[in-house]
Amino acid sequence: MRIGILSDVHGDYGALETTLNKMKNEHQVSRILCAGDLVGRGPEQNRVVESIRQHNIITVRGNHDEWFYGISTENTDYLKNLPVDWEGKIGSIKVFMCHGKPGNNMWGMYRDHLSETYLKMVLKSLKVDVLVTGHTHLPLFMRVDAGVLVNPGSLYAFKSTRETSSSYGILDLSTLEFGVYAAETDTVLLAEVEYEY
Repeated sequence: MRIGILSDVHGDYGALETTLNKMKNEHQVSRILCAGDLVGRGPEQNRVVESIRQHNIITVRGNHDEWFYGISTENTDYLKNLPVDWEGKIGSIKVFMCHGKPGNNMWGMYRDHLSETYLKMVLKSLKVDVLVTGHTHLPLFMRVDAGVLVNPGSLYAFKSTRETSSSYGILDLSTLEFGVYAAETDTVLLAEVEYEY
């Protein structure tokens, strides 16, 4: 079973729709998770929130989702009610998703700040196999005995001073292998083995 993972859409409706089509038709995912930041920066924030809602994508509240950029009342209410953390079971795999760090959507988990020991501790404390994060705008994969940490990078693709990967992730739940793909091309950006610990 494969699941699609996206994060940091930031109002980029074009990139979102392209990615959702690729996840459905090329990767044939069973479910899609979104690690937050639906709004902010981009021009089509209402359309992004509406699309996420219409597709029933499980989503957590990113730091940008705490502020509202002239979106509809219905979409504002949706963002206000998103959880900071989500935990669930997909098949036999226990998954925890947050935007930044567990319990906090303002601080990210960056590769140079993470150790194998720390990740093991976090996964064991949460009692999960997979930790999904976003916020950093950069893809990340770490595998330890206790499970994996995955970050698909940011989906948004418009010009900004903020570094962005314009990417999404596909997680194979049977092997816990994670691939990261460019949203606008067919390029594979991150192979599972490159980031294994």
